[in-house]
Amino acid sequence: MKDYKTQQIRNVGLVSHGGAGKTTLTEALLYNAKAIDRIGRVEDGTTVSDYDPEEISRQFSISTSVIPIEWKDYKLNVLDTPGYFDFFGEVISGLKAADSAVLVVCAASGVEVGTEKSFHILEEENLPTVIFINKMDRENADYYKTLNQLRDKFGNKVVPMTLPIGSEHSFTGYVDLITNKAYVYNQKGIEEADVPKDMEENAQKFREELIEDIAENDEALLEKFFAGEELSKDELLHGLKEGVKSRDIFPVICGSSLKNIGIDVLLNIMTDVLPSPDEVNKFGAVSDVNKPYSAFVFKTIADPFVGKLSIFRVISGFITSDSTVFNGTKKANEKIGQLYILRGKKQMPVSKLVAGDIGACAKLQFTMTGDTLCDPANQVEFGPISFPEPTLALAIEPKAKGDEDKISSGLQRLQEEDQTFKVEKNVETGQVIVYGMGEQHIEVLSKKLQSKFGVECVLTEPIIPYRETIKGKSKVEGKHKKQTGGHGQYGHVWIEFEPYKEGEFKFEDKIFGGAVPKQYIPAVEKGLRECIKEGVLARYPVVNIKATLLDGSYHPVDSSEMAFKVAASIAFKKGMEEANPVLLEPIMHVEVTVPEEYMGDVIGDLNKRRGRILGMESEGEMEVVTAEVPQAEMAKYATDLRSLTHARGEFKMSFARYEEAPSVVAEKVIEARKKVQV
Repeated sequence: MKDYKTQQIRNVGLVSHGGAGKTTLTEALLYNAKAIDRIGRVEDGTTVSDYDPEEISRQFSISTSVIPIEWKDYKLNVLDTPGYFDFFGEVISGLKAADSAVLVVCAASGVEVGTEKSFHILEEENLPTVIFINKMDRENADYYKTLNQLRDKFGNKVVPMTLPIGSEHSFTGYVDLITNKAYVYNQKGIEEADVPKDMEENAQKFREELIEDIAENDEALLEKFFAGEELSKDELLHGLKEGVKSRDIFPVICGSSLKNIGIDVLLNIMTDVLPSPDEVNKFGAVSDVNKPYSAFVFKTIADPFVGKLSIFRVISGFITSDSTVFNGTKKANEKIGQLYILRGKKQMPVSKLVAGDIGACAKLQFTMTGDTLCDPANQVEFGPISFPEPTLALAIEPKAKGDEDKISSGLQRLQEEDQTFKVEKNVETGQVIVYGMGEQHIEVLSKKLQSKFGVECVLTEPIIPYRETIKGKSKVEGKHKKQTGGHGQYGHVWIEFEPYKEGEFKFEDKIFGGAVPKQYIPAVEKGLRECIKEGVLARYPVVNIKATLLDGSYHPVDSSEMAFKVAASIAFKKGMEEANPVLLEPIMHVEVTVPEEYMGDVIGDLNKRRGRILGMESEGEMEVVTAEVPQAEMAKYATDLRSLTHARGEFKMSFARYEEAPSVVAEKVIEARKKVQV
């Protein structure tokens, strides 16, 4: 690949709802640019950007791929992002490297939830956007219906730039509203023709609309437009570029990746209309090759053989192979070895990367996703990537005993690659808990552990950390007396147990007259503290309890610390049983954000989960429902909420407190616990 200047580079993110055809579109772009000799198929696992074994087997994108394409005198770094919500973190990180985007919409399915989510993130990132209505050859494809849906959702800035000739199996080309010509595809290639008679009126209407929208971005053009003067193609493209850059125009073009129709016009729009890195202000910095070097690491690939591969976007200056840079985030020097540009799984060595370009290097010691690399003499930091919080928790364990360390190191490596999941070891239950964006997300992680790190895993629902306490008072005796050949064992205590609201456990000593010698009292407390780790109902930890040592007796020869510890444990068991023990369940504070039309369903569902609705309030176009729900009822809530709200709902959850479990729930938990007791 030849060298390109910053002005010749375009960094374009492809985003859409899952299944709109981004990966096939990437194939068609590569094919038209003569980078591949045939268009690969997702179904066959032969595409350039979906190369991971999990992507091939599932037939959809899991991570963002960088695909450099040479078109005319330009280099297009196309970022093919996933469309499924479990992998939305990859979209967020991928767009950090983009200067513009193509929003891909299926002509048959129209505007879907993922289309809306993608548009909103493009809005947040302030990215100039072109809309590509794909799959015009598909059954039920309807360009005008989809166009109207886009305008209803995103406003009148959505403006057609091409109109389809035919639809479904009869889709053969498009009318370009800039040139006012038809382009028909046949076996010979593309033929330019006049606008079909039956489309003239419609084409004229949309063309005038497009020209007016373009002219509004340039005073000189606006004057010419109102004077009735004809605007040249160059003038229109210049005005369109300004309108797209300022996000005042979202041009719509149509095509079919599978039939390779309309791909050439998209390539031309990417080069002629979308901005180069030096025309936008990415990270508040100017992409100038003459400025000091800086780059942002937006993605990491964990490879057990190659090691860690850091993928970065050069923000300013340039970088060469075998150089030293400074990690402005970690405040440490890094040695850059060989630089690469990536095309899917293919790594192509390069000696230099300039401002605006995207590349990679292996085995950086400290660098992670979201870090800034820079010139040691001009230290900068561009700030981290804000990833969504994971919403689903599953316990993970190895199929084979002894593979715990393998799982731990594998998960650590995968966390370098994907920051939308978290791992923690639950000290109480001993389980390793993985938090992810959804079931598919966690399932893919477990498959990667197997394929990349050779460890098979089992996923289960996490054990709920119940607690036990008492509601009544009890005064009990604990006596441990054992006679053996030599010294015996003797410990004797009277202890009162009662509820204690100010903390988890309190021990009080009210011994008078030395009934229990002072040196044995700490042993009594120690014995009780060991006992509260397991209650009498279901062996869950005991909380909110006060134990008062009232009386007892000792033997001058046979008493010992151990004997008093045992006596305390006997008293504890009796005391718990006589003081009305109850099971406590964790209650979670839940905030669900949903469009208004799903409020009734969400509230009804939370009520079914034994939830208490605390309040409702509006937040922009969304409604926020606040509730308290038992943790046991929230196991698969991420999946259920997605289904209930057609993926439009989101939620946050945090621990609130413990509360007594209803008797019917407690009975089931105690019974289930007995079955797993060894």
